[in-house]
Amino acid sequence: MDWETGEGLLALDDPAEWDAAFERGADHLGTAVIGLAFHCPLEAASPRIVRVMGFPDGFQRTNAFVAAGHAARLNRRLTPELFAALRAEGLGGVAEHPIRDTLTFVPFRDLPPWFKRLRVYVTVRNKLEYWWLRSVDAVEDGRRALSGHRHR
Repeated sequence: MDWETGEGLLALDDPAEWDAAFERGADHLGTAVIGLAFHCPLEAASPRIVRVMGFPDGFQRTNAFVAAGHAARLNRRLTPELFAALRAEGLGGVAEHPIRDTLTFVPFRDLPPWFKRLRVYVTVRNKLEYWWLRSVDAVEDGRRALSGHRHR
């Protein structure tokens, strides 16, 4: 693994190595937490993911949120700290996809109350959007059919 270039860090499976890199101010800690999400127990990876979520570097932060999404997919659960960090960031930004991954892969019964409400909201919004788009398509199809009859 090369902490200078980031090469090989997606294979990182040792939280102590990440901690040592953090202490010496190494680059690519965001990439490394993705590796931890893939290869370590959730409880070992979670505090490190949350730490990188607070970094000022946008690329590093983005990787931390990617790691949270992978953690949700792989473990079908998240820690309270990861739930709190995702909630604090909210939909519409860097946490959009990890939140949607969480809503998709973590069973409803295991979601905290805010995520349960969000899941209901997102499900209803998606269904209404689907119906709206279907009706718009139907109107457009009807308009095209009528305009074809007028020009004959």
